Amino acid sequence: MITEDLPLTDDLDLLKSMVRAMAQKAAVLESENATLKARSADADERIQRLLQILKAYDRARFGRRSEKLGANGSTDDEDAQQAFVFEEIETGIAALKAQVGKGRVSDQKRSPRPRKALPPHLERVEVVIEPEDLPEHAGKQKVLIGEDVSERLDVTPAKFRVIVTRRPKYAFKGCDDVSQALAPAHIIESGLPTEALLAHIAVSKYADGLPLYRQEGIYARDQMEIDRRLMAQWMGRVGFELDILADHVLGEVLKGPRVFADETSLPTLAPGTGAAKTAWLWAYARDDSTFGGSGPPMVAYRFEDSRSGDCLRRHLHGYRGILQVDGYAAYNKLVRKGGNDGPRLAGCWAHSRRRFYELHAAGDSRVATTTVERMADLWKLEAEVRGKSPEARAAARQAVSVPIVAELFSLWQKTLPRISGKSKLAEALRYAIARREIFERFLTDGLIELDSNIVERAIRPQTITRKNSLFAGSDGGGRTWATIATLLQTCKMNNLDPVAWLTQTLERIANQWPSAKLDALMPWNYRA
Repeated sequence: MITEDLPLTDDLDLLKSMVRAMAQKAAVLESENATLKARSADADERIQRLLQILKAYDRARFGRRSEKLGANGSTDDEDAQQAFVFEEIETGIAALKAQVGKGRVSDQKRSPRPRKALPPHLERVEVVIEPEDLPEHAGKQKVLIGEDVSERLDVTPAKFRVIVTRRPKYAFKGCDDVSQALAPAHIIESGLPTEALLAHIAVSKYADGLPLYRQEGIYARDQMEIDRRLMAQWMGRVGFELDILADHVLGEVLKGPRVFADETSLPTLAPGTGAAKTAWLWAYARDDSTFGGSGPPMVAYRFEDSRSGDCLRRHLHGYRGILQVDGYAAYNKLVRKGGNDGPRLAGCWAHSRRRFYELHAAGDSRVATTTVERMADLWKLEAEVRGKSPEARAAARQAVSVPIVAELFSLWQKTLPRISGKSKLAEALRYAIARREIFERFLTDGLIELDSNIVERAIRPQTITRKNSLFAGSDGGGRTWATIATLLQTCKMNNLDPVAWLTQTLERIANQWPSAKLDALMPWNYRA
C-alpha cells in the first residue's frame, strides 16, 4: 500500500526501471515457487513409493505366503535384513520430508506424543535459559511461577585419561624402617593399560566386531598412538588369564540336559606361509529357559584346525544328554549303534525349511509352498508353549504337531518317487526324510526345541567379527578368540555389560582370586 509518508519520484525513467525490477523479481519468485512445487510433488511421490515398499515388506514379514508364516518362523538373519531395509527406508523418508520442509514454517502443529523417559542413571547436566531483562521490568521484583523442562539425549565421546598412582615413602625418626604401600597388581605388570582399557579393547574386538587395526585408527583421533601389535600382545595375555574361566563355562554347558552345537569357518594364517587356511570355531550353547529351567544361558567356543568328528568327541567327551544340531554328518558319528554311549541327537527343522523356502519363494513348487505353510503351524505352537514345562510342551505337541508332521512326511514320501532325483526339490525331500528319526524326537520330549536357533544366534556375532577381521591371525589368535568370545557372548546372553564384567574380573584375577571360587567369576554371578 502507498501512503503519504512514502516519497514518490517524478522521474519517469526511474519509475519505469522500478517497475521492470519488480516484474523481474515477480518472475523469479514465480519460477522459484514452481520449482518448489515440482520438488514437493516429486518428494511426495517418492515418499509414497517408499511407504508402499514398507507395506510390501510388512506383507513379506507377516503375509500368509512368506517364510514368516508363523509369528516365530523366521531366522535372525532374515529379521536383521528386513530391519536394515526398514531403517534405510525410514531414513530416506525423513530426508525427503526435511528437503520439502526446508526454509518453511509448517502450518500444521504436531500433536504432542508421549516419549519414553530417559534412564534415571544417566548424568543430568542442567542448562537454565533465563529470559532477557527488558527495560520495562527494571526495578520490579521477579517471581518464579513455573518452568518448562525438556530432556535431550547427549553423548560425550570416549576419551583416554591417565591414572597417576603415587605411593609415598615414609621414614621414622630414630628408626631405620621405611613405610610404603605395595604397588597394586595388574594383568600387564609394569605395563601401560589398566584392566578397564584391556576390557574395552577386548569387548570392542570380540563382542562388537571392531578389529585392532580399526581401533588403532580410532584411538589416533584422540592423539593416542597404541600400536595394534601391542594391543594384540595384550589380548594374548588376557586370553591366557581367562582360559580357565572359558573351560569352566564349557563344563557348565555340558551339565545341561540339552546342548546345542554348531560350527563356522575361521580363516587363519598358516605358519610360515603367509597364506590363509580354513580353521573352525565350534560353538556349544545352553539355554534352559525355553522349557522352564532355571539355569543361566551360556555358550562356549572351541577353536580347531579341523571340522572332523574327533574335535566333537574331545569337546563333548562323556556327554549323555540331548544334542541339538543341524544336518552335519560328523554329529551322527557321536552316536554308537546299539548302545547308549553318547548323546541323543535332535534335528533342526529350520535347516530343512530353508531348502523348501527357496523353492517356495521362486514359485517353483506347490509341494514346497505347502510344506512351508504347514511348518508355520509348528512354529506357531512353539511360541505358545515356550517357557512351559517339558511335560506341557510334549502334551501340546502330541495334540497339534504330531498330525502336521505325519502329513508332511506322507507328502514328501509320495512326492519323491514322482520327481527328478537331480532336482532341488528332491534334495530337500531326501534331506528331511533321511533325518526323520531325529526330526520327530521333539514330538515326545519337551526338552527338545523345534530348531537350533539358540546356538545360531550365539555364533552369528563371531561371523560378523570374522568378516571385519579377515582372519584370526594365527592358531594362537584363534584360541584367544574362542576364549574371550566365550565369556563376552555369555555376558550378552545374560544381559550384562561385558566391559563392566571383564574389568571387574581382570582386576580380581590380577589380585590372585582363589581358584576355589571360580564360579563366582562367571558372568551369570556378576554383581556390580
